[in-house]
Amino acid sequence: SHFRSASSIKSLFVRKVDPRKDAHSHLLAKKEDNNLYKIQFHNVKPECLDDYNKLCEEVLPSIHADPNYPCELVGTWNTWYGEQDQAVHLWRYRGGYPALTDVMNKLKKNKEFLEYREKRGKMLLSRRNQLLLEFSFWNEPVPRDGPNIYELRSYQLRPGTMIEWGNYWARAIEFRQQNQEAVGGFFSQIGRLYMVHHLWAYKDLQSREETRNAAWKHDGWDEAVYYTVPLIQHMESRIMIPMKTSPLK
Repeated sequence: SHFRSASSIKSLFVRKVDPRKDAHSHLLAKKEDNNLYKIQFHNVKPECLDDYNKLCEEVLPSIHADPNYPCELVGTWNTWYGEQDQAVHLWRYRGGYPALTDVMNKLKKNKEFLEYREKRGKMLLSRRNQLLLEFSFWNEPVPRDGPNIYELRSYQLRPGTMIEWGNYWARAIEFRQQNQEAVGGFFSQIGRLYMVHHLWAYKDLQSREETRNAAWKHDGWDEAVYYTVPLIQHMESRIMIPMKTSPLK
């Protein structure tokens, strides 16, 4: 009887997994457009930042504009507050993983890009990237006029909480559209996992403060914050300035 009671107590704490449940990437991502995103973080040697920016401005827009490459540069920035001497690039691949593979194979034969990569290598301290999908309830990021500052808020979630996060934010995003500040929302597929990135645009730091404070006046925003905060293991905010050639200005 001791064994039976111990196992029945244990069963209270074991959540049964429903085998019919789909992966969170299928439940949360947009179905209609098979978009894959890549975000790149480049930590640049401080003395090389200007040269690095010039190099990016010369090469990246040509890949973006070339119809042979099924990819688009969504935005390209330097961090202003947060990690210093850093560039962030966000690419969209229309057609998912096959499009990504197609671009990678073509870039291996692109002389200009190979020269860019060699020069870039001498300017960087470190780099990392992630492949992302976009949340179905966020708008797809489209070019916008500036000048704006951008905030990239990155959340490391507890494993297993992505669906819960999506359920709350699908409602919470309604409270954060007042000034068209919501640019894009993504979650990681490859790289650091259970990562969420929310991208916002503001005219300046003061309007960021006012817009964020205004959200608390909406019924339901406090509840969304209350329920999503415990899902977060770690979070980080970067304020970023668009490079000259960024489609998100």
